[in-house]
Amino acid sequence: MDIKQLKDKLDLLAESLKNEDKKLLNARLRSLISVFPFNEYEYVLMFLLDREVIRFEEYEKLRDGYVSSNKYLDLYGLAPRIFGEIWGHEHIMDLDKRFLKPDKSIDPDFNGQYDLWIDDVRVEVKACRAINTKKRGSLVSKALRHESSEPFWMNFQQIKLDICDVFIFVGVWADQIVYWVLSHSEVRKNRYLSHQHRGGIEYQIGVTDRNVDDFDKYKVSPSEIGMKVIEEGRKKR
Repeated sequence: MDIKQLKDKLDLLAESLKNEDKKLLNARLRSLISVFPFNEYEYVLMFLLDREVIRFEEYEKLRDGYVSSNKYLDLYGLAPRIFGEIWGHEHIMDLDKRFLKPDKSIDPDFNGQYDLWIDDVRVEVKACRAINTKKRGSLVSKALRHESSEPFWMNFQQIKLDICDVFIFVGVWADQIVYWVLSHSEVRKNRYLSHQHRGGIEYQIGVTDRNVDDFDKYKVSPSEIGMKVIEEGRKKR
């Protein structure tokens, strides 16, 4: 269930209201000021509960259905740096405890060049959220589920080619997380790699609904990430 389906469901339930209650609800929604976590959906649900259009058990079922379909939606609300540098790194380390934050005791040459270390393999982590390219608004409002037919775009930025052995790309949808593991050379030769800024040293790779299938060969399950990173990293030795 996405946000449109939730709204359609609430609109259908609101049709069961008495005419005067329908008018009252519409009037209040037009003047409603939303401040997280109080928004129009919360208001409609409370109104429907108050008018006994739905019971609490029905509310719980509706809530559980929406939450289970959007379990990663909260990640769309994180600030870019927190999402990429804090959540992204910690998420990978949670998947495999062998991933470590590097320091000079692990790598004497380390000076903040890359993100993680595993079995002598230097790793850079790039995380991005899939967004609906047809919509305007906040990232949360543009979030998509993995099986959506809407066009999506995610741009893996600030790629520096000579700082690590392996890249982990983390693609986040509202209901699913996808992992791609690429060696340094696979990123360098990738057909979708382009300069992020003219004349700069940073690159980017855009993954969209039109080219996502080209990355299937790099896709790994969460339990395979550590093993695959080590395998790709050893190829360079």
